[in-house]
Amino acid sequence: MDDDKVVDSRMSEEGSAIRRRRECLSCSQRFTTYERVDEMPLIVEKRSGTREPYDRDKVVSGVRSACKNRPVTPDDIEMLARDVEDTLRQRAEAVTTQDVGVAVLERLKELDDVAYLRFASVYKGFDDILDFEREVGLLNKTTPPKDRS
Repeated sequence: MDDDKVVDSRMSEEGSAIRRRRECLSCSQRFTTYERVDEMPLIVEKRSGTREPYDRDKVVSGVRSACKNRPVTPDDIEMLARDVEDTLRQRAEAVTTQDVGVAVLERLKELDDVAYLRFASVYKGFDDILDFEREVGLLNKTTPPKDRS
């Protein structure tokens, strides 16, 4: 039943919602509603083959550990986690743990080299100092890869 009318509409929450001012047609009271897009759940396929819902808190926790005692703010970590999730959502409804790890590493590389190495050492399972040396070499590489075509 249509017992109210929209008086005003505008974007809200950085464009993720629409704020509508409404007026009740029977009593003339005004109230506000918010409309948000209901996102499809993002599914992560683990190495074992099991599937589970994407957990943003796991990304934040891992990045926070890698950034401990580094000049990285909580806002930087939140922005990184949001960027990772946005990137993953653009790819598909289901992603792999590898997709998640690579997306985090790409952003950490831009944010803080030491945090990148810390995260990479756990994510890639470094066994010895040679793994660190190889990763530092990749991190310091300034020339683009050769075109092998």
